[in-house]
Amino acid sequence: MFHVSALIALLTCVVLSEAQHEAGYCTFYEECGYNPLLEDTLIDPIVPCYNYTPALAITGAHYRQFKQVCPMLDRGEGNTFACCSIRQLKSLDKSLKLSKAVLLRCPSCAENFAHLHCINTCSPNQSQTVNVTKIMNITAFDNSTKEAVVAYQAFLSTSFADAAFQSCKNVRIPATGGYAIATMCGRYGAKLCTPQRWYDFQGDSSNGLAPLDIDFNLVEEGDTDGLPEGVVPYGGRALRCNEKTPSGRGACSCQDCKESCPKIPQPAPPPGPFRLLGADGFLIVSIILLCVLTLAFVSYLSITYAVRSQRRRDEEKGKRTVKGKDQNSNDVTQQVVDPSEVTCADRNSLAAQAFLKSRFQIWGTVMATYPLTVLLLSAVVVAVFSAGLKSIELTTDPVELWSAPNSRARQEKEFHDTHFDPFFRTNQLILTAPGRKGQVYDSLLFGLQNFSGIVSKDLIIELLELQKQIQAIEFWSEDLSRMASLKDVCFAPLNPSNSSLVDCAVNSLPQYFQNSLKNINDKVNMTELGVTKEVDWRDHLIYCFNSPLSFKDITDLGMSCMADYGAPVFPFLAVGGYENEDYTNAEALILTFSLNNYPRGSTKFKVAMQWEREFLKIVQDYQRNRSSNFTFAYMAERSLEDEINRTTAEDIPIFMISYAVIFVYIAVALGEYSSWRRILVDSKFLVGLGGILVVGCSVLASMGFYSWIGVPSSLVILQVVPFLVLAVGADNIFIFVLEYQRDVRRPGEKREEQIGRVLGNVAPSMLLCSLSESVCFFLGALSTMPAVKTFALYAALAVLMDFVLQMTAFVALLSLDVRRQDGGRCELLCCITVTPQHPNKPNDGFLLPLMRKYYAPVLLNRYTRVIVMLVFIFMLSGSLFLMFHVTVGLDQELAMPQGSYMLEYFQYLYKYFEVGVPIYFVTKRGFNFTTKEGMNAVCSSVGCDQFSLTQKIQYATDYPERSYISIPANSWVDDFIDWLNPGSDCCRLYTKYPDIGKFCPASEEADICKAKCMPLSLRPSVRQFNRFLPHFLGNRPDLKCPKGGLGAYDKAVVMDESGEIIASRFMAYHTPLTNSQEFTNALLKARELAHNITLGMRQIPGTSPDFEVFPYTVTNVFYEQYLSIVPEGLFGVSLCLLPTFLVCCLLLGLDLRSGLLNLLTIIMIVVDTVGVMTLWGIHYNAVALINLVTAVGISVEFVSHMTRSFALSTKATRVERAAEATANMGSAVFAGVAMTNLPGILVLAFAKAQLIQIFFFRLNLVITLLGVAHGLVFLPVLLSYFGPGVNKAVLLQLQQEKGAALQELERRKYLKHVYDNLSYEGDAPPGPALTRTSTGAAAPSKATGNPPEATKEVLERL
Repeated sequence: MFHVSALIALLTCVVLSEAQHEAGYCTFYEECGYNPLLEDTLIDPIVPCYNYTPALAITGAHYRQFKQVCPMLDRGEGNTFACCSIRQLKSLDKSLKLSKAVLLRCPSCAENFAHLHCINTCSPNQSQTVNVTKIMNITAFDNSTKEAVVAYQAFLSTSFADAAFQSCKNVRIPATGGYAIATMCGRYGAKLCTPQRWYDFQGDSSNGLAPLDIDFNLVEEGDTDGLPEGVVPYGGRALRCNEKTPSGRGACSCQDCKESCPKIPQPAPPPGPFRLLGADGFLIVSIILLCVLTLAFVSYLSITYAVRSQRRRDEEKGKRTVKGKDQNSNDVTQQVVDPSEVTCADRNSLAAQAFLKSRFQIWGTVMATYPLTVLLLSAVVVAVFSAGLKSIELTTDPVELWSAPNSRARQEKEFHDTHFDPFFRTNQLILTAPGRKGQVYDSLLFGLQNFSGIVSKDLIIELLELQKQIQAIEFWSEDLSRMASLKDVCFAPLNPSNSSLVDCAVNSLPQYFQNSLKNINDKVNMTELGVTKEVDWRDHLIYCFNSPLSFKDITDLGMSCMADYGAPVFPFLAVGGYENEDYTNAEALILTFSLNNYPRGSTKFKVAMQWEREFLKIVQDYQRNRSSNFTFAYMAERSLEDEINRTTAEDIPIFMISYAVIFVYIAVALGEYSSWRRILVDSKFLVGLGGILVVGCSVLASMGFYSWIGVPSSLVILQVVPFLVLAVGADNIFIFVLEYQRDVRRPGEKREEQIGRVLGNVAPSMLLCSLSESVCFFLGALSTMPAVKTFALYAALAVLMDFVLQMTAFVALLSLDVRRQDGGRCELLCCITVTPQHPNKPNDGFLLPLMRKYYAPVLLNRYTRVIVMLVFIFMLSGSLFLMFHVTVGLDQELAMPQGSYMLEYFQYLYKYFEVGVPIYFVTKRGFNFTTKEGMNAVCSSVGCDQFSLTQKIQYATDYPERSYISIPANSWVDDFIDWLNPGSDCCRLYTKYPDIGKFCPASEEADICKAKCMPLSLRPSVRQFNRFLPHFLGNRPDLKCPKGGLGAYDKAVVMDESGEIIASRFMAYHTPLTNSQEFTNALLKARELAHNITLGMRQIPGTSPDFEVFPYTVTNVFYEQYLSIVPEGLFGVSLCLLPTFLVCCLLLGLDLRSGLLNLLTIIMIVVDTVGVMTLWGIHYNAVALINLVTAVGISVEFVSHMTRSFALSTKATRVERAAEATANMGSAVFAGVAMTNLPGILVLAFAKAQLIQIFFFRLNLVITLLGVAHGLVFLPVLLSYFGPGVNKAVLLQLQQEKGAALQELERRKYLKHVYDNLSYEGDAPPGPALTRTSTGAAAPSKATGNPPEATKEVLERL
C-alpha cells in the first residue's frame, strides 16, 4: 500500500484552468493506457491521451469503423472528421455493446445512447462540448510517459438530454419484466431516475464500466452562465422512441415506448351487484316472494274459512249431517266409502303398502326365527366386502382430492408438468424483529436514509448464520443409499446438471453480499465531491435494492449485487412489508430455498421430502431458541399436507368420543324401564351396540368394496360417512325398536311372528328413506369433483348396506335380545334371572305421551299453525336473500388446525409479501415460431405486432386491479432476437480452426470470434432460428452477454426430435392474492386474456386451428372448482332431490301430493341451511357441498317418515292425522335423528381442525336444528293444511274388515244362542240370517228364523 501511495504522489496531477475550446479541434485523441486511479473494474479502464489538435479526416478502414460505431456523425468518406482513432472506436464499440445488449430492443434508445458517447469521444468539435478537468502522467502502452485525461466535463443541452432519456426510460428487460434504466441509474433505480442521474451514473467511474470520470452538465437553451469560454453545449436532435432510426430500424414497441402504443379502450368495469329500484335486487325479489307467499297463504285461509262456514250453515239447515249413519242407523265417525269412489291411485297405494308389508313381515319372521344363522351369514358377507381394505388407497394429495383428472386445470397442470417439470418446491421463512428501533443513516452517496430495526447488520449476520446452517443439512437417504444434502434436490437454474451448494437458488438479503461475512463487515473511506466518509454494508445494500442486476456497485467497496449462484435477487424476494419501494424501511426479511419438484413416488421426491423434514426441524429448534432476535413464520412445501394429516390424526379421538356419546345415548334411550328390578333386563345396551356395529360394518363393507374396484378413499370419507350412516341408521333403529315396544303380542302369536309383523309395519318407511338417500348419493356421484364424487359413492353404498344389515343382522340381534328379555335374564350377566316377568303391554316410553298430550295439540292449534306458516315463509324468503350473498371459496388457512404454524405463516405472507405468485402463459403445439410473422406475433420489441402475446399481457398490467397481473411476462423470443442481434457480442462464430464456423460464446476473446451469427437484420431466418436457439437456451448470462437464456429460459422452450417447438411458456407475476375469491377471479381473468391471445395467434398463417395458449399457476387446480361450483352444486343437490320425490311417490302408490310436500320441505331445509351459512360466516365450497348433499340425506329422515305416517293415517281430519303422525312417528324421529346427532355434533366443537369446527360442527348443527324445525314443526302444520286426503282404499278396507268382524261377532252370538236353546223335539228357535250390506260387509238380516236344515249344517260345522 505504501508503494502505491508513493507512486501516486509522484504522478503529475494538473487541473486545467485555461483550456481552449474551438470548433474543429479535439481535446483528447488516441488511447494512452490504463487509468491508475481505478482498480477491480468490470472492463479495462483505458483512458485517452490529452491532445489539443485539429480533428482528422478519416478514410478507409478508419472511416468504415467510424460509420459502423457512430453513423449519426457520418458525413461521407472524405468529408468526415473525427477526434477518435480506430483503437478508440473499437473500445467505444465494445463498451457500447454492453449497454446495447439491453437497449437494442428499442432502436431509437440505442441510437441516442451511442449518439451521446460518440459526441464525447469522436465529435470533430470535441473541444467545444468537452472541458478536461484532470490529466495525469501515465505510462502509455508504448512504455512512454504521456498525459492522459482521467476526468472531464461534458456539456449537453437539456433538450437533447431529456429526449434521449425519455426514449430509454421505459425500455424493458424481458427476462425480469423490469426496466433497463434501473441497471443504468445506479442508486436511484427506475422509479427515481432522471436525465441528470442517468448521465451521472454513466460518468461515474466507480460503477466499474466507465474508464474515467465524466461530469455531465445539462444546460438550458440560451443559458451561458458558468460556461467556460468557447464551450457550446451539444444540442443535437435525439430521436423519440416512436421514431425510426436513420438506418431504417423501426420505432420502439409499445412495451418499451408509451408513445408507440395504440389507443386501447379502457376495459369494462366488473359487473356491479344486481339492483332493483336502487336497492339490492335480491332483497327486493325476496321481499316480493315473502309478500306473494304470505298473500297466497292468507287467501287460502280466507277461502278455507269461507268454505267451512258455508258447510256449517248447510249442516245447521240439515243439508248435511255431522255424523254418517250406516245401514243399521249406527253412528260412524268416518266417511262411508263406496267401492266406486276408490280411485286407481288409492288402490295402487294400498296394494304397494300391502305388498311391502306382507313381504317384510315374512322376511322379518324368517330373520327372527334363525338369528344365529343370519348373524353368521351377515358377518361372512361383511368380511368378504371388508377384505378389500387391504388394498385401500387413501388420497391425501390436495390436487387429487379436489381437482378432477379430466378438468381443464388438471389437464393444463399435466401438460405443464410433463413439458416443463413441476413448479419448484418452496421452503420459506419470513422474519420480523418487532420492537427494535430503526436508525437514520447519513450516507455519503445517498443522503439521509431510514433503516428499519430489522435491516441491521447484526440481524443480517444472524440470518446468514441460520441460512448457512440450513444449507449445511445432511441426512442419510435410503433411496440414494448415501448421505444426501441440498445440492441433490435444489433448484439450480444456472447449473442444473451438476450443481453444487453454491449453485442452489437461495434468495435472501445476505445474497446481496454473496453470503460472505467478510463482505458484510467490509468498509472503506470514500471521497465524493470533496467530502470523505466511510461507506459500508448500508451503502452497498441501498445501491443493490435499486439496481439488483449490477455486477459492481458505485461505492469504493466495489462489490457485486448478484447472488452467489449467479442470478439477481430482486428486493421483493428479499424483504417485505415496505411502502413505495422504500426497501430499507422494510418490516420483514425473507429467506427462500427453492427445490426441484418431482413426481410423487420417485426417488428424488422422497429425498426432497426428507430434506424438508430436516429443514423444519432446524427451523423449529431455532424458533425455540430464546437467544434468537427474530420473530418469524415458516413453511415447507410439505407443510400443508403434513398439517392436514396431523390434525386429522389428532382429531380422531374427538370423532371416537362423538361416536361413544351417540352409542351411550342409543343404549340408554332404547331401554324400557318398567321397574328398578328389571333395569338390567330391559336396557338395550347390546341392541345399541349392535346398531353401532351395523353402521360400522356397513361403512367397512362400502370402503372394502370400493377398494376392491380401485376407487380411492379420503380422510373426508373417514370422517363424514360414518357420521351420516349413523344418523340414518340410528333413526331406523329407533323407529323399529320403539314400534316393537309400543306393540302388544297377540294371543297365540310367537315372538318371531310379532317381530316380523312389527317389521312389516315400519320397514316400508325405512326402505323409503334408505332408498331415497342411497339413490340421492349415487346421483351425487355424477359430480366432477373427486372428493364429492368418492364421498357420494361411499355414502350411497354404505346407506344401502346399512339398510340391508338392519333388515338382517339387526332383526336377528333384536330377536335374541327379546328372547333374553322374555326370559328375564340380565343383559350383561345372562346367567342371572330377574322376576317379575316382562309385562305383555305396550310401552309408550317418555316422548310419545308427551308429544301426544302436549306438543301436538299446541303445535296444531289453529293460531299456532298460522304463526308457524308465517314464520317459515319469512325464514324461506330471508334465507333465499342470504343464499345469494354466500361467500364462495375456501381460504387455505381454514384447512389448518388451530395453533398450526402455517396459520402464522399465512398471516405473515399476506401482510409482508409484496408480489403475487408467478403465472405462466403456455403455448401448445401448432404455432410456427420460426417465421417472421410467428416471432412478431409473440415478441414485444421493435417490429413486433402491437397486439402480440407479450404485448397483450403488458396491456393487462396497466390495469392490475382488474387483470390481477402486476409484472409483464418475460419473453424468450425477445431476448433470443436481441441475443442474435449483430449489435451485441452474444452470438458469434469462431473464425479460427479447429472450430471455425461453430458457435462462439461471448466469454471467448474477440480476435478468434470475429464473425456474427446473423447479418444486420431484424429477424433470423428459419435456418438461423433453428440452429442458434439451442445455443441461446444454454448460454449462461454474464456482463458481456446479459441476454443468455440459461436459467431464465432453458426450461421455457420444449422441442421435439425434429426441432419443432411443441411447448413454450412466458412468465408474468400476479398481484398479491390473499383469499380464494381473488385467486378465483385471477384465474378467470387470466383465462380470458389467454383466450384472447389464442384467437389472435390463430390468425397467423400456418397456425393450427386447435393451437391454444393457456394460463398456468400452481394454485389453479385448487381454485378452478369455484368457477363452476355454484351451478354444479345446484345440479348435484337437484339430482339428490329428485329421488326423494320419485321414491316417495312410488312407495306411497303414486301419491304426488305427498311427494311434492316432502320435496318442498327438504328444499326449504337446504335453502335455509345456505342462508344460515351466510349469517354464520360459513363459506360455500366443496366441503360445504358435501355437507349439503348430506343435508338432503338427513332431511329425508326428518321428513319422509312423517310424510308416510300422515299419508297412511285414517283419522277423520288432516289436523288429527298430523297430530297422530307427530306423536307416533315424530317422537321416534326426534329420538332417533335429532337426539342421536346433537350430542355427537356438540363434541366436534372441541376439534382442533378449523375445517371440522366450521364444516362439521357448525354446518351439521345447522342442518340438524333446521331438520328438527322443519320436520317436527313446519311439516306437521303444512300437512294439516295441504296434506293429501285419506286413502279411500284404506278406508274401504277398514270398513270391510270392520264389517267382517261384526259378521263374525254376530255369527258367534247366533251359534251360542242356537247351542243354548237347542231342542231335539221341535223347530229351531228363530235366529237372524246374515245378509250383505252395500259396502260388502256382512250384517244380520231381519229374517225371523232358519229352516232345520240350516241348523243342522251349523251344528255339523261346530
